[in-house]
Amino acid sequence: MYRTYILGDSDMFSIRHIKKNRHGVLAIAGLLSVCLFGNPGHATPYLPSSDDEVLERLPTQANNADRQLRQMQRVLNNDPKNLALAIRTANALIEKARSDADPRYYGYAEAAVGYWWKQPQPPSAVLMLRATIRQHRHDFDGALADVHEVLAEEPRNAQAWLAQAVIQAVKGDYGQALNSCLILKRLSSRLVYASCAANAASLSGKAKPAYQLLKETMASTASTADVQEQLWALTILAEIAARLGDNGAAETHYLQALALKQRDVYLLSAYSDFLLDQNRPADVVTLLGGDTRPDGLLLRLALAEQALGSATLAQHVSELQVRMAAYRLRGDTMHQREEARITKQLLKQPEQALRLALHNWAVQREPWDARLVLETALAVDDVGAAKPVIDWLRRWHMEDNILQRLTAELELS
Repeated sequence: MYRTYILGDSDMFSIRHIKKNRHGVLAIAGLLSVCLFGNPGHATPYLPSSDDEVLERLPTQANNADRQLRQMQRVLNNDPKNLALAIRTANALIEKARSDADPRYYGYAEAAVGYWWKQPQPPSAVLMLRATIRQHRHDFDGALADVHEVLAEEPRNAQAWLAQAVIQAVKGDYGQALNSCLILKRLSSRLVYASCAANAASLSGKAKPAYQLLKETMASTASTADVQEQLWALTILAEIAARLGDNGAAETHYLQALALKQRDVYLLSAYSDFLLDQNRPADVVTLLGGDTRPDGLLLRLALAEQALGSATLAQHVSELQVRMAAYRLRGDTMHQREEARITKQLLKQPEQALRLALHNWAVQREPWDARLVLETALAVDDVGAAKPVIDWLRRWHMEDNILQRLTAELELS
């Protein structure tokens, strides 16, 4: 995710749901959603100026998919031990959580399989759902334990191997992630395998050959690949190109992904980050428009507005603070990457941002996690705080122009 892509992270990220495509091979059915949260420690709640002020516009009526989902939930409430219905409902709720970037639906998905959730040996399908939800909550060890249990019973379960690769990459174990990806060569489509393997390899010293492998695979399979597989592959290509400093290629891949016309919060977030790094905040505003219901998109819009000196910046920062306070009140502290970014860039509190970045680094280790530690350490002139990250980057021979520049600046300070 960020981000970085989840198999090599949007925090960022959630295990992808896999489905059978028309050829019977496994395909990825959705890119992870990035939910960005922040530190409410200094938040001042936003108060509307009048009773007439609109805070948020909600859909006036549910679409067909929403109505079907609610019907499934009603039937399940009357038959909570119906495993097949529970699995279908939970999967639909997770897809809803991803498409809307609304974490509440992960809780609804847990409730859908609640009868089996705490059983000593839940069915494999429930274990995979539980792993997905646990990963979203950053319980990576719990998610891995669920996946290992599935693989012990079903060693050819492609979804489990992909989930394992995702989690291993989020934890920064790119070697093991690549090993898990390699298993998919026999179990999944060429593009799924190539995307998974290229992402892991690109984060561990093999960015150029990984990029070339995925680009060639994409060219040879685009006519038959599932649209979500294409979206995933193009996003990975864009992120690898950006890390290598080939901004022209990165731009091309991002635009190709957007041309697929599949609304994807992760893609919008990643492309927004790219545009912000290219000092193109006006393009971020155009890209996102009024799509600010997901926290991650509101954050990036606020960053663009900050660069432009927009009059709406104060309102959007206040809105982010209100959202952060709400997450904190319910004990949600799992998105410290975003907290650190908000705290440093929007709230201008680098010392607090460094603490958040270091806490986040202890949990997940992707390029954006490393970047936040380096940026905040540089801001407060604390080279020692950045040393574990610098050592880690060298261990994995990570090729990332921004991280290399930040490392050089810290070592000269």
